[in-house]
Amino acid sequence: MRLITLFSIIISLVQSQKTCDNIQLPSNNCVQFTVSSGTGCQWMCNYCASQLGTNNYYFTDGVCSYQQGQGCVGNPMAGKSYTCCSV
Repeated sequence: MRLITLFSIIISLVQSQKTCDNIQLPSNNCVQFTVSSGTGCQWMCNYCASQLGTNNYYFTDGVCSYQQGQGCVGNPMAGKSYTCCSV
């Protein structure tokens, strides 16, 4: 029953049109979220660092990465679910 409730919460959060829908996954120090149109990697990197409490993290699908001289770069897509995890 708890799994069905958690799944329902995740589905409703993913379908939301907010800039970021946050689902904390404390068992593996990850945070999962979706972004709206116009949200870039710099915002995503700042969000992950803030939520995870560290600058030592990675995106599980590699959507954003740090590039020397450019900062956090990549091409996120609106409505897609992204996950970042602390190392």
